[in-house]
Amino acid sequence: MRKIALFLLVFVFFVGAGFSFAGVKKKVLMIIAHNNFRDEELFVTKGVLETCGAKVEVVSNQKGVAKGMLGKSYEVDKTYRDVDWNAYQAIILVGGSGAVVFWQDNILQSLVQQAYKKGKIVAAICLSPVVLAKAGILKGRKATCWMGASSQLKRYGAVYTGKWVEVSGRIVTAAGPFAARDFGRAICRLLGYR
Repeated sequence: MRKIALFLLVFVFFVGAGFSFAGVKKKVLMIIAHNNFRDEELFVTKGVLETCGAKVEVVSNQKGVAKGMLGKSYEVDKTYRDVDWNAYQAIILVGGSGAVVFWQDNILQSLVQQAYKKGKIVAAICLSPVVLAKAGILKGRKATCWMGASSQLKRYGAVYTGKWVEVSGRIVTAAGPFAARDFGRAICRLLGYR
């Protein structure tokens, strides 16, 4: 009974003080290839996430200026190995032709698998859903990707749908740059934003 009374007292205090959990920003980690990430998949998705209220950090497989396929760039000061993945509610892999470097990256695949097991939202767009498939988290699940990589998803047990965006539990996959805005919105909804 004392615990309930104490909880109610603390709750009333915070509500009376104007405290709101809605103001707490969810943290999102976006991972791009150092060379030839897809510009829209980074910048459009990132913009949607920030507009809905998330705090976004961008990392790569190398530090320095990462180059997009269409000419944009992003200054990266950390690699995906330098950050504490436990600090984020969502992990997003950006696509582009450079993303194929991650297809053979066993460390990244292991980190993605661990993040999913810990209850994180895991998302990938374009060629990057192959990383999720190779990490074993798409087996038996509906997923999508760039059409040219669909055979890779199927090879690792995913049910390829060909949709622009596919949501399966805490996993979001998208087909390419044309789906970047809807991809970002789907992740926002899973984070609890409207």
